[in-house]
Amino acid sequence: MSQEKTSEANGPVHVPEEMADPMCSSTSPQVLQFEDITSAAFKIKSGIMVTPCIRSHLSQLTGMEIFLKKDFLQYTGSFKERGARYALIMLPDEQKRKGVISASLGNHALALCYHGKDLGIPVTVVMPIVAPIMKIQSCRQHGADVVVKGKDMGEAKRWAMQLGRERGLTYINGYDHPHIMAGQGTIGLEIVEQVPDIDAVVIPVGGGGLIAGVALAVKTLYPRIKVIGVESERCASFTNAVKANKPVYTPIESTLADGLAVPTVGYNAFATAAPLIDKLIVVKEEWIAIAILRLVELEKCVVEGAGASGLAAILAGHLNEMRGKRVVLLLCGGNIDTTILGRCLERGLAADGRLMKFKVTVSDRPGGIAELCRLMSSIGVSIKDIVHERAWIKSDIFSVEVKVVCETRDMEHALLLKEKLHQNYQHVLLGEMPSLEESPLTDEPGHDCSEQKSNSSTE
Repeated sequence: MSQEKTSEANGPVHVPEEMADPMCSSTSPQVLQFEDITSAAFKIKSGIMVTPCIRSHLSQLTGMEIFLKKDFLQYTGSFKERGARYALIMLPDEQKRKGVISASLGNHALALCYHGKDLGIPVTVVMPIVAPIMKIQSCRQHGADVVVKGKDMGEAKRWAMQLGRERGLTYINGYDHPHIMAGQGTIGLEIVEQVPDIDAVVIPVGGGGLIAGVALAVKTLYPRIKVIGVESERCASFTNAVKANKPVYTPIESTLADGLAVPTVGYNAFATAAPLIDKLIVVKEEWIAIAILRLVELEKCVVEGAGASGLAAILAGHLNEMRGKRVVLLLCGGNIDTTILGRCLERGLAADGRLMKFKVTVSDRPGGIAELCRLMSSIGVSIKDIVHERAWIKSDIFSVEVKVVCETRDMEHALLLKEKLHQNYQHVLLGEMPSLEESPLTDEPGHDCSEQKSNSSTE
């Protein structure tokens, strides 16, 4: 990247005012039509992979017949390529020469950069400082002008809109532009062709463009199929929009599903998707971590938090009504930093009861720590890390505090270790353990959108 481009990212700190996006109007939203999706499918087929949708090993674990739509196998690692390519193809010739600009946390930026290079269209992307480093570097490798600016997506979008106006670039919203939604909808056409007799499709929800396109495609062809949306509890912007009956701003917290962290859902996306969604689910972060772990262990699929959210909803027990039925999960993205992946796997193991930490006070006489190790060995617990502390303990001078991180087989094994420690030692402090009431596949209701619609209609 040139010095001139670098200086863009280090420019004035004043955040520009919000500018209107002519393609995404709050007062006159554009509702996507099925014909838009079929047009997109025809025009992008030469540059987009038809990804597999195969029966999952998770079927036995969940009691459902689960099929995984592996759209993370696209070249840039996410479904975003579909909409990006269609939006670029549909540009007027003059705008193709001038180029496009967009704000993105990563996947949309990657897709625009890759297909912009393939189609010979200049691309500029503004990425907030919280965007994963891996995605920033990948965009630069595709030859795009990358500007890292803004503390979140809202600020990044304002910078992108201002820069686009100054340079005469077309702004392409990553989740609410009609052509973007139409491109994402092609996934729905592929799913119903690949899997017969589907009962439900589970779709991650961020800005709403993906679920809008897929829901329209699926419901147009097979109205009986249930469309289920899933959000992280730390970015439940679509759920809040349904409650308010319009897109509203939702403060976003740091989340494993960074690809879903959109504070305000798209106006076009909401107008298209809201009438078509049968159920909305909000999942906790620990279930997303467990879902990432399960997909790595059982399916050998490395996906980001957004891509694992559908499975998280099932593991958390939000979709027990689908037991015995055929359910398609959309694995929408696989662009997860390797460092974040390691943390996710460890967090998943901890939430699964397979990684434990505790502190215990043992005798400081010879053999005290060895006795603790023998106790753990006798029940098959593996020690990952062990540290002892003498100076800062409050018990007698002949005691030592031992801090242990260890691996167990499952929650039952972890509870056995807890029981043995309390039987043999007076002072035991265990790290927080997941509650058995939150174990996988418990009966915990989600948010039924059909009920919400009926309630709102009577008010």
